[in-house]
Amino acid sequence: MKFDILDVISTADKKREIPVTTEMSEVSVSGGRFPITDIKPFSICLTNDNNKQLLISGDTTLDVVVPCDRCLSDVDVTLQIAIDRKVMLADGHVQFAEDEENTFLEEHELDVDRLIYDEILVNWPTKVLCKDDCKGICPVCGQNLNQQDCGCDRQVIDPRMAKFQDIFNEFKEV
Repeated sequence: MKFDILDVISTADKKREIPVTTEMSEVSVSGGRFPITDIKPFSICLTNDNNKQLLISGDTTLDVVVPCDRCLSDVDVTLQIAIDRKVMLADGHVQFAEDEENTFLEEHELDVDRLIYDEILVNWPTKVLCKDDCKGICPVCGQNLNQQDCGCDRQVIDPRMAKFQDIFNEFKEV
């Protein structure tokens, strides 16, 4: 969803609130696509600070369904999105530093979906677990160990040390 913000950029000390209802249905992160189940409507506040900088602020929460990192069960994750950006202004135009990445503002159009997506990436959890003591899945048969124990022998022997195991087994037979 894009908004024309030329009036705020070109007028000193102008303030404007934009009510936002985004239509994002999923988010792509780390090669996966995750459905967004709920996103609260919110407002973005734009403030021209004496023709020196444009302040962009707002906050919302959204719920995303993400698989558990151990057992792959679906987990509802709530992300707190807090937008607080400052963009430099010069002669009524937006200016970005060379090292500053701009994906959400083009000329005088604010792309709210891109702004929210950027904030989702920043706030994305590094590890998602269905519960703190999640047992994961069996590496042998793939059974979810939180539901039941499969009885597989999960002792993994380092192949470089397997010959030593054979030697120890020979001594046991004697």
